[in-house]
Amino acid sequence: MLLYEQIRKNKVKTVFIVAGFVLFVLLVGAAISYINYGDALQGLIFTPVFSLFYVGIVIMSSTGIVMRMNHAKEITSVEQHRFLWHTVENMAMVARVPMPRVFIINDPSPNAFATGLNPEKAAVAVTTGLLDRLTREEVEGVIAHEVAHIKNYDVRLSTVTLALVSVIAIMSDIGSRMLFFRSVGGRRDNNQNPIFLIVGLVLLVLAPIIATLINLAISRNREFLADASGAELTRNPEALASALEKIANVETPVKEASSASAPLYFSDPLKKKISGLLSTHPNPVERINRLRQM
Repeated sequence: MLLYEQIRKNKVKTVFIVAGFVLFVLLVGAAISYINYGDALQGLIFTPVFSLFYVGIVIMSSTGIVMRMNHAKEITSVEQHRFLWHTVENMAMVARVPMPRVFIINDPSPNAFATGLNPEKAAVAVTTGLLDRLTREEVEGVIAHEVAHIKNYDVRLSTVTLALVSVIAIMSDIGSRMLFFRSVGGRRDNNQNPIFLIVGLVLLVLAPIIATLINLAISRNREFLADASGAELTRNPEALASALEKIANVETPVKEASSASAPLYFSDPLKKKISGLLSTHPNPVERINRLRQM
């Protein structure tokens, strides 16, 4: 029961966080509009239009960009790597999703990630270090975790939230420049409420930081969900816990990973050892404990 309760709680938590994120984006747009023009309505109209346009562009090009960014090479037939191919195929079958494309990254640090906006266009990438250092059951556990991300549409969610972070950064930059030029030109709206103006200015400054923290919170929550869902697929949470333990104890970062793609990985590929609000992944010890309590 604990396993299914974890899945339910993580899904509910994600819904609330994402809803709050969307409202925050609208609030920032309204604040920027009010500061510069004394009218929040313009921002409430422009922000969703701009956000949808920007998110659409990011979504259409995300998978190819991520794979090229991490120098992943596609495995196109079972003969190229029989064990990996069959493991991905089996986990996809258990999860009842189409088999994702399979990629290998030539890197000694064990790790993996999934990408793709829906199960029909998904892909799974693993490092050579993962295949060399982990047992067959542990590799299966990691693959199950990544397939769970695909089944739960986590990659789409991560892509959208990351795009919204960029939207807020762009709007904050534009808003700051507009405010500067309007101040230099001496153009002010005397009808602006000073309290709303102060709140808007604070939001303008802090918005990119807050947006990043919300995005990281969503990323951490979805890792917990993928752990629980992956354990459900394999019925072997100990294998996933053991894999995570081995990967977390490796000090060598994934050379091809970047800060942009780091949240997609099974475990922090940059090995920054940052915990709390600034981390892309939950504490490995907490993840392992949850898995071993299932």
